[in-house]
Amino acid sequence: MDSSFFFLQVAKQASDMVLADDNFSTIVAAVGEGRSIYNNMKAFIRYMISSNIGEVACIFLTAAMGIPEGLIPVQLLWVNLVTDGPPATALGFNPPDKYIMKKPPRRSDDSLINAWILFRYLVIGTYVGIATVGIFIIWFTRDSFCGIDLSGDGHSLVTYFQLSHWDECRSWKSFSVSPFTAGAHVYKFDSDPCDYFRGGKIKAMTLSLSVLVAIEMFNSLNALSEDESLLTMPPWVNPWLLVAMSVSFGLHFLILYVPFLAKIFGVVPLSMNEWLLVLAVAFPVILIDEILKFVGRRNNAARSVSRSSKYKSE
Repeated sequence: MDSSFFFLQVAKQASDMVLADDNFSTIVAAVGEGRSIYNNMKAFIRYMISSNIGEVACIFLTAAMGIPEGLIPVQLLWVNLVTDGPPATALGFNPPDKYIMKKPPRRSDDSLINAWILFRYLVIGTYVGIATVGIFIIWFTRDSFCGIDLSGDGHSLVTYFQLSHWDECRSWKSFSVSPFTAGAHVYKFDSDPCDYFRGGKIKAMTLSLSVLVAIEMFNSLNALSEDESLLTMPPWVNPWLLVAMSVSFGLHFLILYVPFLAKIFGVVPLSMNEWLLVLAVAFPVILIDEILKFVGRRNNAARSVSRSSKYKSE
């Protein structure tokens, strides 16, 4: 065997990087590809963790506030296994950030989730929980919200105290609620007014589920980039994500508007006003993350300046 070939193989095994050609721009392209893959992995984790924190926050808030459960197990499973799946997969096709090669290299011991990223997860997750529970409370206690009329189905309003003490309903004097229409069914409570907080919550549950789905679709847009704004990295840079969002929304519409599926999942169709309310409650998750991204960019810029000053002084 030629000794030069032998030494070449030894050199390849001992090397951290092997060039397949004599063009050093290959190194730049390889580094950019590696950073892009790493960022997409973080985008997937960011999306799934913040969404799951939101679902946990929703369950925790429901128990802490003493209100009826806004989501049943089959609905949570549907969101986790079906509607979350397509956007999470599509995030793996994110293009590289615009300034990906201008960022300093990360240290080999850098953690995948640092304190700032964890804080962002918690903020977004907390808002998801508040929005999901909040719209449930709004339906029971308000006939309008942000100028959107919610009285079209004719449901009776209760106070927040009554809603948070719903299990004491039988001790209330002269408590009664009017029948209301949800989908093709009229819900009546003549024999048991307290059933308004159990079987009669179907519209409120549908609103909660729809907010959870919508807010997680918007949150997938937030996950396009860790720091870049949607103004500089708009949603259409990843058309697969837009297709995935359409699939998830389509599946959600399917269970709402196909009667036998609606019965399985315990939901009913929503009116146009109710969809406007869903979007109004879900959309702020984008604004919140845009603020967090802005703060993150400022912090990164400050660290870069500090690092440059340190190198110059040395």
